Amino acid sequence: MTYVDDFPGEARVVRTAFAIAFASIGLGGALGVLQALFRTGYSRSLFSSVDYYSILTAHGVLMALVFTTFFIVGLFTWGVTRSLDTGFRDLRFTWGWLGLMTLGTVLAFVTILGGIVGFIPTHAAVLYTFYAPLEASPTFYLGLALLVVGSWGAGVDYVLALRDWRAQNPDERIPLQTFMAVATMLLWFVCTLGVAVEVVVFLLPWSLGLIPRVDPLLTRTLFWYFGHAVVYFWLLPAYFVWYTIFPKISGGRLFSDPLARVVFVLFLVLSTPVGVHHQYGDPGLSQGLKFVQMTSTYFILLPSLLTAFTVVASMEHGARQRGGKGLLKWLRALPWENPSFSGIALAGLAFAASGFGGMVNAGLNVNALVHNTMWVPGHFHLTVGTAVALTFMAITYWLLPQLTGKRLRLRTLAAVQPYLWFVGMVFMSNAMHRVGLAGVPRRTSEPQYEQVLFNTPIATMGELHLQTVGGAFLLFASLLCFLAVVLSTWLGERGAEPLAVNGHIPEALSGPEHSPRILDDFRVWVALTFLLLLIAYGPPLAAMVQNGLFAPGSAPIPV
Repeated sequence: MTYVDDFPGEARVVRTAFAIAFASIGLGGALGVLQALFRTGYSRSLFSSVDYYSILTAHGVLMALVFTTFFIVGLFTWGVTRSLDTGFRDLRFTWGWLGLMTLGTVLAFVTILGGIVGFIPTHAAVLYTFYAPLEASPTFYLGLALLVVGSWGAGVDYVLALRDWRAQNPDERIPLQTFMAVATMLLWFVCTLGVAVEVVVFLLPWSLGLIPRVDPLLTRTLFWYFGHAVVYFWLLPAYFVWYTIFPKISGGRLFSDPLARVVFVLFLVLSTPVGVHHQYGDPGLSQGLKFVQMTSTYFILLPSLLTAFTVVASMEHGARQRGGKGLLKWLRALPWENPSFSGIALAGLAFAASGFGGMVNAGLNVNALVHNTMWVPGHFHLTVGTAVALTFMAITYWLLPQLTGKRLRLRTLAAVQPYLWFVGMVFMSNAMHRVGLAGVPRRTSEPQYEQVLFNTPIATMGELHLQTVGGAFLLFASLLCFLAVVLSTWLGERGAEPLAVNGHIPEALSGPEHSPRILDDFRVWVALTFLLLLIAYGPPLAAMVQNGLFAPGSAPIPV
């Protein structure tokens, strides 16, 4: 029996969420290629410089918000119901929040599209980081609000399922997959409070003309309260895969269940109170506050280093179970031909590389060298664009047969796809980092600055532009391979013989009984999170509003 046989209603929800996620990444990926061609000067006739900002906004929203959020709620719906071995209370509520997310996505995307086509009277060229003084049409903000509120409904479903399970199993430890899903959604509840206040209290009334001015610093601060923690909302589902499914695919078992729980608790507590490190260039915040938040940001390295140790140890255990020997020769025993394994392994390698760039971004002084340059999207494409996206694509190959009851098709294409993505990202991200070090700005449709000479220590700007475009095309080719495999499998017929898909997750080498029960008490960790938030954001927010919520204010600046 597969998951679709045990939970047909929930499997339909997961498939629908995945379908929207895959449509979003397909369209967002195509827009990414257009951006690469335009910015590097290979084709400046595709669209106008003004339209570039609408395309950049669409790319960021589709890839960073829509693809990730829909895939995450689908993945967690599978993980919670599978690990608790029970369905949701009422699937009408489940379809309700999924429908709300879909409606919000359509509203936001159509609003962005209005900035490109003339017959839709809307605009939203405000980029993925939507804060004042750039203004979008009200439907953009309404759509984003519905997307977030709908995702809150997913978290409610998971918490209710856990509460029902706890009522029947009061002395049992929370299953690890459910623990991770609930911890991640609690982080999402906490961090989206900032962006919800920004959108509902300020930006939506402002775009409707009900408020003439808003304080740009206040809206930026509320956004970055959300904007850094959301990175971990994207990353923790990848960790969910790395900790619970990847060891099985490697041929072994998770090294330590207690370490996995500690990591998720640390991310819940530490992720949100450090958003000010994205505002080092803002003059309205004190240097002392920035220094404190820089120090706090470096604490985030701890759960990432614990993850690196635990995941590699689990992978090595699997390799040795498969007959691997030696200090490093055990790597050869791993199933590199399996796209689920190779995709996750390469995603982890890219994330390790991105960690060094993250330390640069977090440093108060070193950040000044790379702030607002192409270094930043280079880093972003390694973290979310590879560590997260490649993990999600790789695990889809493992999940899809369980969700459809159909065998994976086009296996050769699936085996090639992760390597194609990794090579493409190495080229593109490497070029982005290097032109960023040369001072090339980001977020502009006119990066040439012909009166300025950008000096690169190795290679020329032309060679780095070629790397960027070449990498973008390899990434898009990889994406087409992925979508072809998914579509072929999805549209295939179920075989006459039962499909032997083993969705069982083996127990960890060190189980939950080796960790204190307080780790499972989310009330303690949420309370500690809010205490740290009060310390980190209480003084600066109080200083910003002491002269009034809307002063000093800025009138809207539409592009």
